[in-house]
Formats: sequence, structure tokens, C-alpha cells
Amino acid sequence: MPHLRLLLMILGLLLAPVAAQAQAVQSPAAAALVGLGPQRTERIEAELVAMSQWATPGSTLIVAVRQDIQPGWHTYWRNPGDSGGPTTLDWTLPAGVRAGEIVWPLPERQRLQSLVNYGYSGSVLLPVPIEVPASARPGQVLALRTQALFMVCSDQMCVPDELPLALDIEVRDGAAPLDPAYGAAIQAVLVQAPRPAPIQARIALENGRLTLSAAGGPLAGADIGRAHFFAFQGGIVDHAADQTAMRGDAGLTLTLAPGRGARGGLTGPVAGVLATDAGAWEITAEPGAALGGTTGRAISGEAGERQAAAGGGATTAAGLLQAALLALLGGLILNLMPCVFPILAMKAAALSASAHETRVARRDGLLFLAGVLATFLVLAGALLALRAGGQAVGWGFQLQSPAVIAVLGLLMLAVALNLSGVFDIGGSLQGGAGRLSHVSGGAGAFLTGVLAVVVAAPCTAPFMAVALGAALVMPWPAALGVFLMLGLGLALPYVVVSLSPGLLRRFPRPGPWMERLRRLLAFPMYGAALWLAWVFARQTGGAALALLFGAGLMLALALWLFGLMQGERAADRRGWLSGAAALIALALAAVAGVAAARAPAVEPGEASAETVLASQPWSPEAVRAAQGQGRPVLVNFTADWCVTCKINEGAALSSARVGQAITATNAVYLVGDWTRRDDAIARELERHGRSGVPLYLLYPAGGGEPRILPQLLTEGLVIESLQEAAR
Repeated sequence: MPHLRLLLMILGLLLAPVAAQAQAVQSPAAAALVGLGPQRTERIEAELVAMSQWATPGSTLIVAVRQDIQPGWHTYWRNPGDSGGPTTLDWTLPAGVRAGEIVWPLPERQRLQSLVNYGYSGSVLLPVPIEVPASARPGQVLALRTQALFMVCSDQMCVPDELPLALDIEVRDGAAPLDPAYGAAIQAVLVQAPRPAPIQARIALENGRLTLSAAGGPLAGADIGRAHFFAFQGGIVDHAADQTAMRGDAGLTLTLAPGRGARGGLTGPVAGVLATDAGAWEITAEPGAALGGTTGRAISGEAGERQAAAGGGATTAAGLLQAALLALLGGLILNLMPCVFPILAMKAAALSASAHETRVARRDGLLFLAGVLATFLVLAGALLALRAGGQAVGWGFQLQSPAVIAVLGLLMLAVALNLSGVFDIGGSLQGGAGRLSHVSGGAGAFLTGVLAVVVAAPCTAPFMAVALGAALVMPWPAALGVFLMLGLGLALPYVVVSLSPGLLRRFPRPGPWMERLRRLLAFPMYGAALWLAWVFARQTGGAALALLFGAGLMLALALWLFGLMQGERAADRRGWLSGAAALIALALAAVAGVAAARAPAVEPGEASAETVLASQPWSPEAVRAAQGQGRPVLVNFTADWCVTCKINEGAALSSARVGQAITATNAVYLVGDWTRRDDAIARELERHGRSGVPLYLLYPAGGGEPRILPQLLTEGLVIESLQEAAR
């Protein structure tokens, strides 16, 4: 063995000069191209590579971002389609060197349930032209640096992967040959990429359909059997809808379904890529009548599609199961949230009253479940229908209506007055037959389930944002299934107890303690009514709030008269009843007047979060302006009816330490107020996979996409995140 080691050492010394000489004469690319090499996450590998072996002064150098995407994941085109986000590059370049826009290869159509996205899977090259100044000197090394942000998604989740990419390339005189590693592949992408052509195009909205005609240039007389239009701007074309096409002697005509942004009419030209089996070209369609010679024989209007993740239906089923289980868990947790606690506490006391009447307890439990599920179905169905009609709404949308808030506030007041003994529905609570419920029998159990769902909506966000966001883009049967699982979780504890004789027997028997409990539970309901009145004031203003207070006063007096009537003889009740009915009619008239007097308490977009932090209203322009100044941006999407939002603002966003951190990091604090409906905020929530508030975004000082903060904040988390974003 020692002799073998000695022989290897001698061979190494003899071969060293040969290896050195081979390194000296190898391809210039080895000496000219130096970079960080491939950068990786669990989902994607990326690298900055060049088409040529060196750069020439005064020329355009082509580099490319090479993506190697893991199976089951994909990235996005410049228009991502129904979800996702395009790859972005933030360049740091030597003086005089300028980077152009990405040359986007033709994307795949990636179908994900009811959505269609535009993007890439597997290996892809994104070429970028780099202008090299004429003043560049041979022998100089250009340090090309970029911070690449990839939105990498599967059918389960999206992850923003940010990777630093680098390439050092030498400047030399003379034409540079192709780089042996990636030069030919980048050149092929450039040759095949869509490019402008002398094609005339027109687009018109007629009878709810978009008609796109294109003629001239390479289309004239071409033998085309398939065509598809990829719009550059999202929302103009319904990405998931079928496209039909016809071919004439001069060109093509495609019939498209309009997206949300075009259903009200076209406001200007529509640019995009017309992809055919004979080539792909960038076109700009001007509004106007269809061009002649573009109709005739029908051809295929669909490009090839693929599922957005490997596994197809099995993966989709797994995603549905995961969303359903998350919804069930979220519904269980809802029972502990402040929004719904007063109603559930009252119903739990009602269960105590009927605990020793097994048949009644079971009936009430099942009817409470029915009320919960029916209301979830109605709200979810309305939400899905509004979104299908192009409305930008999210979960909790019913609490964005001042009229709904007013009616709920008056209803909570009526429940509280009933619990206080002002009037009685359901009989006395004394004795075993008494029931603690604001409406007697099964109707009371069903109505309690309805109320629990209506007021619970603002509390779902902390643990249901992802599941509800996913449900809203699922096919409607799957989406309704997720919402029903949320309702089942909310009602499950009450139903389990009501159907378990052993648990029911553990409840204390009815007695005087129940009457005292009834009076005590009136105060949470008064608190709920006051909270709703505060939300109403934030949505409307002083004039409408005065109407609501007047309606509440008349309702309280009417119910007091109703309570007096209950103690009178039948012959004497008519007068009391007519007075109570007149007062209730006046209260309803006051609520009806809310619609005419609901001037906003704050201007649209104005920050309404009551914090000690200096804030500005959120808008995409405000975010871009702050990023342009190199400042971190903290965005708080909130609403006055969102209890979780208010807890976070009080516990984590209003302290002096957080204010000092914002000042120290030179951060900008923006507030998006969703108390009243705001389509821009709804679209931004949807863009980040959320269906409701709260949503907290933190944009880094160096630019790029934001980090999504947890929906339950702490002071330390906010401060630490601000410090990281400022680096």
C-alpha cells in the first residue's frame, strides 16, 4: 500500500503540467464566464447564463435566466392568468450597462380546476437583452447581478422564491461565438419567441363576446389549423373560456369570452400574442369593426393545456380533502372567538334548560345544525354568484352593507331585551319545561344557528384565509363542500352534546340559577349591539347613526309595550299590540332611511385603523412610490367589523416600540380599509390568495414582492420583520 501511494504521487506530479496546459487552451468561456452558479430551493433551480462567450463593446449581449422547475410546480408568464404572478428581475449593473425586458417564450395553458393560468414547467430559459456601452474596454469584466423573484406554485400552494443570480462576463473585441453550454438553446428560444409583425388587428365587444380579427403580414394565405390569443393584460379575456376561430384568405377571426375588465366595454387597444401552428406574433388590436377576409373555415381555437400539477385528479382530490379538513378545524375554533361567543353562550344555556328532556335537546341540536349549514350555503352561494358575475367581493361581504349591519344591531338589541325580561317569547325559565332561548322551540334553535353564522364571518380570517381563498377558486360544488365543513365545525360541539344522553345528564337541573344566567347573558348581547352600532357609524356617519339610534329607541319601546301586553287580558291586548306595531313600523322606516343617509364617515381608501402609528391610505401607486424610494412598506388590510384586525391593531400595531421600529427602518405604513366595499382591495386580497381580512404585507426595502405576515401578530414579530425588510 505505501508503494501504491508513492506511485500515485509521482503520476500526479508528472500529469500536473499537462493539466495546466489543457486548462490554458480550453474554451474561452471557462475564463470569460464566472457566476454564483445555480441557486436552489425545494421547488426551483435558477441560474444566470449567457448566449455568447464574451461581450463586445457597443453590442447587445443576451443573457437568460435558466429555470429548472421541480415536477408538480410551475412558474408564470408576463400575464399569469387567473392566479399567480410573473417572474421579476431586479438588476444591479455596472455603470452604462442597461438591461431590457424579458423576452417571454410562448407559455403553456395550465388548467387548475376552474382556472387557467399561463406559465412554464420543467426547464425554461427567459432571455434578457443587455446593452453593453461602447465605452466598455476589452479585458474589463462586467459583473451582472439580479435578484430574481419566482412565484412557484402547485395546485396546493404558491411560494415566492427569491434567489440572487450573478454572472461575470469579460469584454473582448470581435464577434463572440455561442457559449457551448446554453448558447444554442437561448438562440432557439429567441428565434421561436413571439415578436411584432405587420399584422393589422381589430377587436370589438358585441352581444357579450369579444371578436378579434387579424389580417395581413404572415397571416395572409397561411395554412393555419389552430390559433389562440394570449392577452398581455389580465382581466380582458376570460382565460378559462373556450376560444373559437375561423380562417379566411386574409387572416383569422377569434371569438373570445370577455373577462371582468372588459364586460363593461373596451377602453383602448388590446395587446397580446396571437399563437398559431404556423408561428406566434405580438399584435395590438384597436377597437373597431372586424376586418374583411378573416372568416371562412372553422379551425381550432384552443392551444394545448396541461394540469398545473402532476397527479391530475388525485392531487385535486387531496387538495379538496385538505381544504375540507382545515375548514372543519376552523369551524371548531370559531366556537372560542369573540364574534360568536355571546350567541353560542346563550344557546349553551338553552341546552342546559332542556338537558333533561332528551327528545327536545336532540331536536334543538339538529335544528341548530340545520340553521348553521343553511346560512353557510346561502352566504357562500351568494358570494360565488357575485364573483362569477365579475364582482370583487370576499368572505364577510354581508358586513360591508350598512343596512345589514343596522338590521343585525337591532336584532341583537331585541335578543338582549328578551334576555333582560322586557318581553318574553318561549315561556318562563322556571321549572323543567323552561327553555333559555330568545325564540321558543325548534324555530329558536334554527334562528340561533343563522345568527351564529352571520356574526361569525369576521372571525374566520385568522385560521381560514388559505382554505377559503382556495374554496373561492374551486368548482362551485367543491367550494360549497368546504363552506359546509366550516359550518359543521361551528355546530359540532353543540350537536355532539345534544345527541349524547350521558353528557346531557351531567348538566344541572333547571332552577332559579337559570333565570339569573339569562339576565347575565343579556349583557354580551347589548355589547354585540353596541359593537355593530360602532361599525355602522364607521361605515356611514353621524346622520345615519342618529337614524339607527332612533330606530333602536322605538324598537325598545315597542318591545316593552309588547311585554306589558303579555300580562293583560286578551280583551285589553289590542291597544298595546297596535301601539307596538306602530313603533316597530317607525323603526323599520328609520332603517330604510339609512340607504339615503349613508354618507361615508371616511373618504374611500382613507385609513380607518385607530392606531398611534402615522399611516397613509393603501393604493398600488403608494406601494410603488415607497419602493421607488428604497423604503420598506408595511400594508395592513383591515376592517372595522373584523375583530381579529382590531385585536392585532391593539396588541401589535399601536405600540410605541412598533412606531419606533417604523421610524428607525424608514418604513411606510399603509392601511387598506375594507370596512365598506372596495373592489381594489378585494382584488389585492385575491391576488395574494385571500378571501377576507386581515392581510399583512411587508415589502422589502430593495423592492420585489411582499412577504405575507401571519394573521395573528405580536409586537416582537412586527419589529423583527421590519428590521429584516430594511436590510
